[in-house]
Amino acid sequence: MLLIIIFAGTFAFLVSAGLLLFYRDSLLDRLPAVIDPQAGSSWNWVGQLLRGRPDTMEAIVKPFQNVVPRSQDEISVIQKRLIRAGYRTPGAVNVFYSAKVLVPISLALLATITQVYAIGPFFIYAVCVGIGFLLPDFWLGNRISRRQRKIRLGLPEALDLMVICTEAGLGLDQTINRVAEELRESQPEIREELVLVNLEQKAGRPRDEALRNFAERTDLDTARALVSTLVQADTFGTSIAKTLRVYSDTLRTQRRQAAEEQAAKTTVKLVFPLVFFIFPSIFVVALGPSAITLFDGFANFFK
Repeated sequence: MLLIIIFAGTFAFLVSAGLLLFYRDSLLDRLPAVIDPQAGSSWNWVGQLLRGRPDTMEAIVKPFQNVVPRSQDEISVIQKRLIRAGYRTPGAVNVFYSAKVLVPISLALLATITQVYAIGPFFIYAVCVGIGFLLPDFWLGNRISRRQRKIRLGLPEALDLMVICTEAGLGLDQTINRVAEELRESQPEIREELVLVNLEQKAGRPRDEALRNFAERTDLDTARALVSTLVQADTFGTSIAKTLRVYSDTLRTQRRQAAEEQAAKTTVKLVFPLVFFIFPSIFVVALGPSAITLFDGFANFFK
C-alpha cells in the first residue's frame, strides 16, 4: 500500500511539474514584451529555447511516432481532434502518437524506480501500459472540452461586439476582422477562429464555406446555429445586426437556463454526501455519548 501511495505521489508530482514548466515557459515568452517592447526581439531566442523549436521536437519524437500502428482514417480523426483542441502544427499528430509510446514507458520506469512492481510485476506493468496508452486521449479530450467551454462562454461577448460594429456601418467581413482584434486578450480562442475565417476568405473561399468551417472546427451546437443564422441572413438580405442581437440574447437565456438546471440538480447530488459523510458524523456526535453511557451501564449491570 505504501509503495502504491509513493508511486501515485511521484506521478502526480511529475505531471504538476510539467504543467508548471509549460505555463512558465509561455509566461517567460510574454513578460519581456510587456515589460519592454523594444527588447522583445532580444528575448525571443530565450522563449524559443525554453519552449523548444518544432524541428527539435520532431527530432526527439521521430523514433517513437511510428511504433503505434495507425491508418489514414484514424490520423484524420486525430487531426480533427487536435485542431479542435487548438493544435494546428503539422507535427502535432506525430507528437500525439509518440506520447502514446513515451508515456507508458515513463510510467513503467517510474514503477521500476519506486519498486511498486514488487506487488505484482505483470499486473503493475500492464496497468502502466494501459493507463499510459490512454492518457494522451484523455488529456486531448480534456483540452477540447476546456477550449469549447471557453468559446461557448465568450461567444455572447463576441456577438455584442459584432452588433456594435455592424450598427456602426461595417460589413460582415470587416466586423469579423475588427472583433478578432478586440478579443485578442479577453477571448484568444474566439479570436483565433475569427482570424482563420478571415484568412480562408482571403484565400478565395466563399464566406458561407469559411463560416461552416468555423462551426466544424469548434464542434459546438451554438456555433453551428450561429453560422446557419448568419448564412440565412446574408442570403435573404435581412439585417445582420438585428439577427446577431436576437441570437446573443438567446445564448444568454440558454446559459441562464443551464445554470438554473445545474442549481436544481444540486439537491439530488447532495444526497450522497449527506448519507455517507454528514449523517454518520451527526450520529457519532449525537449518539456517541449516550452509547458510551449505555455500554458502561450494561457493563456494571452484568458484573
